[in-house]
Parts: sequence; structure tokens; C-alpha cells
Amino acid sequence: MSSGGPSQPQQPPSYTPPPAQPAAAQYSAQQYAQSPYLPPRSPQPEYGSALAQPTHYAPPAPAAPSPAPSLPSLPVPARKGRTVSIWLFGALGFLLIALIGYFVWALGALASGIGMVLALIPLTIVFLGVRLIDRWEPEPKRILFFAVAWGAIAAIGLTLLFDLGLTLLFGQRSDAVAAVIQAPIVEEFWKGLGVLLIYLTARRAFDGPVDGVVYGALVGAGFAFTENVQYFAISLIEGGGEQLTVTFVMRALLSPFAHAMFTALTGFAIGLAARRHAPVGAALGAGLLGMLGAILLHGFWNGSATFADFFGLYFTLQVPLFIGFILGIIALRREESRLTRMRLGEYAAAGWFTPEEVTMLATPAGRKTGLQWAASLRGDRRPLMREFIKDSAALAAVRQRAISGRDPLAAEDERALLIRTRATRAALLAY
Repeated sequence: MSSGGPSQPQQPPSYTPPPAQPAAAQYSAQQYAQSPYLPPRSPQPEYGSALAQPTHYAPPAPAAPSPAPSLPSLPVPARKGRTVSIWLFGALGFLLIALIGYFVWALGALASGIGMVLALIPLTIVFLGVRLIDRWEPEPKRILFFAVAWGAIAAIGLTLLFDLGLTLLFGQRSDAVAAVIQAPIVEEFWKGLGVLLIYLTARRAFDGPVDGVVYGALVGAGFAFTENVQYFAISLIEGGGEQLTVTFVMRALLSPFAHAMFTALTGFAIGLAARRHAPVGAALGAGLLGMLGAILLHGFWNGSATFADFFGLYFTLQVPLFIGFILGIIALRREESRLTRMRLGEYAAAGWFTPEEVTMLATPAGRKTGLQWAASLRGDRRPLMREFIKDSAALAAVRQRAISGRDPLAAEDERALLIRTRATRAALLAY
């Protein structure tokens, strides 16, 4: 306690100056050149040309928001019910390894390789023919690949195993019995089973008889591919180039569509059942009936090569039969076009399309005219027109499935395809 005198004023704290900074080190020019540090330089004006004006300050570009806005991706139809199980592909993979081992062991790697290269020619011919049928409403690529793989791997492998079992049980059969009776029954059964598997596992991609013909033809083409590898390799081993040439002409050039045509009958019958929304049992019965037709046609084809003058019967019966098959495909395509036009007309009545667009999207002549018009637009917009046509054809098929009541996901697919067709039309008309 201080006395009563006045208090002493407080002194401010003494100031302590900061420690002196050490003098900058002196470096030689050589040390500066070897140093990784480069001091920042003030920006220098750049001159793009002799007429450019010097600019001492350039404002920065505005920063984009994060994330940057973009157009939403167009929806796609649901894949459920339109694909094949990965487990089936896995089983085909194991069978393929066994089949390759068998061919290399029985025929040799060189002969099998030559046969495989030559067998690609008729396979390509059939594939191009099928593409013409299914150009504007293509089926899912995964199912198409499975169809070819089933015929080339599973059907041919199971046929070989079944033939081996029959030989062990009953001994060797005559060539006539094997060609006319055994081969048609066994081969068409295993090929037809592949078409039936596609119907059971990917029913939403099996809209009608045209789809059935496509799947059946591809299964048959795959089977013919592997069978041709075997025939070409055996001909090369037994008769050299001369016999190989004869076999190639007869199988690859004169009758590349034979197996495709046989199994297409099975697919056609299953497709009719699918169009009518038949239950699985009815579809199975229709498939067996179509398979019977395929067996009879297959046996007749083999019998003409075994018992009769092949070339005489080829031009008098087999060529007209093939022409009839082509005419049947044309009739199916016309019916499909009529149905597509009818279903798109219902959307036109609701305001989604114009009547002129329905004609352009659903008829061969209209599609040709539409592509020519799209080619005349800025930037050649034919790819957009192709997408417009394909999505519209798929939309008509979805509506047909909805009307038949056999597709629980039809409403979802319809919404996605309507959005896609409207966006594609807007891109076509954009200037």
C-alpha cells in the first residue's frame, strides 16, 4: 500500500529492434546459372504479328464454376431382359478351349488354321445378309455374339460328343444314314436349343418372327463356320489343294446360307409365339414344330448331295427353295414396316411426330429420302438420321410389347426412347 502521494506514471516498455538480417550472400554468375531457382520475371508483351498491339495488362479469364455445367446424357432403354447371362459365356469359353484342343489334336494346327481362314468367307457372307434384314432395328450386340458363339462352339461341340456316344454304343453307321437322318436330327436339336435359350434369357429382345430369323440364322452361321473348318482341313489333308478347292466352292460359295436357312425356321416359329405373347410352354411347342421343319429341310438338302446329281438338284430345287426363303424374308420385313408405321402413327396422333416423319421413319423409301436430306445438311448429319430411325423403330417395338402386355419395363423404355428421338430431331434441325 503506497502513501498518499501521487502515483508515478508507468513507463512504456522498452523497444527492442529486430535482429539485423544477414547480408545477402554474394553469388557468382556461374553459381546463378547452376541454381535450379529462377526468380519470377515480369510479363513481357508478346507480338503475334507485325500488326499486333502491345498489351501491358491482360485480364484473366473468368473461372469456370465447379463442376462445369454440361448437357445431360440421353437415357438408354433398360438392359434387363435384353442380354444373356455372363455364365453362359463362361461355359462357352470352357467349351472353346476343349474344341480348339480337339481340332489341333485331330487335324493339326496348320490345316485347322487354313480351314479357319477360309471358313471366315461364308461366315461374312451370311453376316452381311443378316445385317440387311436387321439393319434398322438391330438386336443387342451381346445377344448376336452369343448366337454365333453358341452355333460355333456349343452346338458343334455337343454334336461331336453325341456322335461319339452313338458310335461307341452302336458302332459306325453308314454315310447315308449319318448324313440324311442322324446329322439333321442331332445338329438341328442343338442349334435350336441355342435359339430357345435366347428366347428364355432375353425375351424383351425377341419381338417377333424377324428377330427369330435373325437369331436362328446367326446360330446356323456359327455352326457352319466350325463345320467348314473341319471339312476344309480334312480336304486339305486328304486331297491337297485340288480337293480343298472343290470343297470350298460347294460349301462356301454354292451353299453358304444352308445352315442359316435351316435354323431360321426354328427361330421363325419361336418368333411367332413371341409376337402373340404365348407362354413358355407354347413357345417351346412352336420351337419344336419349327425344328421339325428344319430337320426335314436339312435332311432333304443332305440327301440331294448324297443320292442324286448334286448340281442338277441344286439348280432345280435348292435354288428355288433359297429364292422362296428370300421372298419370305421380304414379306416379313414388309409386315414389320407396316407394324412400325402403325405404332409410330399412334405417337404422331399424340403430337410426338408429324405424319411425314412417320413415313420417313417407317418405310424403306422414306428412310432413303431422309438419309439423302440429312446428307445435305451442314456437317453431313446422316449419323444423326440413322440414330433417329433406329430409336424410332425400337420405340415402335416397345409399344407393341406394351400393347401385348408382355413387357413390364415398356413404360420405362418408352420414356427413354421418346427423349432420345426428340433430342435427335432437335439436333437434326439445329442451324
